[in-house]
Amino acid sequence: MSITAITVEPMFGRVRPEVAIVSSLGEHLVGNYVLVRIHDDSGHVGLGEASVTSVWSGETQAGTINIIREYLAPLLIGADPFDLQWIQRRLDRAVFDNSFAKSAVECALLDLQGQAANVPLYRLLGGRDLDESVRDQGIRLKFVIGKVEPNLAAERAARMVAAGWQAIKVKVGHDPRADLDRLRAVRSAIGDRTFLSVDANGGYSVEQAIGAARGFAGLGVVLFEQPTARGDHRAMAAVRRRSDIPIMADESVFTHRDALELIRQEAADILSLYPGKHGGIRNTQEIARMAETAGIACTIGSNLEREVATAAMAHLTVATPNIRCDRFPGDLIGPLYFESPFTSQSLDFRADRLHVPVSPGLGVTLGGPL
Repeated sequence: MSITAITVEPMFGRVRPEVAIVSSLGEHLVGNYVLVRIHDDSGHVGLGEASVTSVWSGETQAGTINIIREYLAPLLIGADPFDLQWIQRRLDRAVFDNSFAKSAVECALLDLQGQAANVPLYRLLGGRDLDESVRDQGIRLKFVIGKVEPNLAAERAARMVAAGWQAIKVKVGHDPRADLDRLRAVRSAIGDRTFLSVDANGGYSVEQAIGAARGFAGLGVVLFEQPTARGDHRAMAAVRRRSDIPIMADESVFTHRDALELIRQEAADILSLYPGKHGGIRNTQEIARMAETAGIACTIGSNLEREVATAAMAHLTVATPNIRCDRFPGDLIGPLYFESPFTSQSLDFRADRLHVPVSPGLGVTLGGPL
């Protein structure tokens, strides 16, 4: 079995305005993606996807396409897609960083493996979690409300809860007073029993975050995501020491070294993981195991990935015991932000649950416009 061709092309998607995310990083109104197709000599085609956002990962659509076409693809021709560790080492030597590009390539290789073995991807990753809540009820998710006016935030949150969502995340950052007003409105709209978390995307100073945490705790917020700037683990540790709300790291954990430093600094209670940040699914599983050894739970995050990457992350979630969406609902909601899928079928969302595909490989095929 050997790789015969690799194609790379851009994909675009305009986010539905009524659910567009506004955060301390700005507005996310248009999604830019890169689709990777890897062909083998048996006629299989593996799919991979990169969600590229320059303000988030430093990667752009044009840059990702060029990196894969000019530097990564030539290393893959003739290789066996099952030689994944050997391939990943070659890719890492050829290109520094560019984690979302590498993740898309690895995803397509794993899709090929699953198709060749005639098993869903989660089987290759260690097998689906046998817990009945995951197998029968799906992956627990939360819906994200942007930094919008309190009344609009409350309206959107209430609409999602009425549709069956039991967990809501609200974007905050930069202005704690306005954030508290937004949170009060949302909590009033969704009731006391709904899971409520916040995400600052690194938008607070240490003192702002500590003060905001006090106000959030009074509103029953159960999780505080990325309160301070990425890379400053000591700052996040300082917030964690004085916060009554568990602290989750997201932008602060891209690499294995990041995870190790967060553990050393005792900077986070939970890690938000996903393959685009870490350069692939296998790296994500390694970081999840590191966190588990340190007694830190993980959940699955997202960068508004579309159907291919979201399917891959669903497989990862159900095959990785320390990704605990039962306790900390995940963010696999990217496909819900767009009018129609670019795959032949939509993923299986049922209210606030996503059910993992069970067909070989990723379990998705292309069908809609790119």
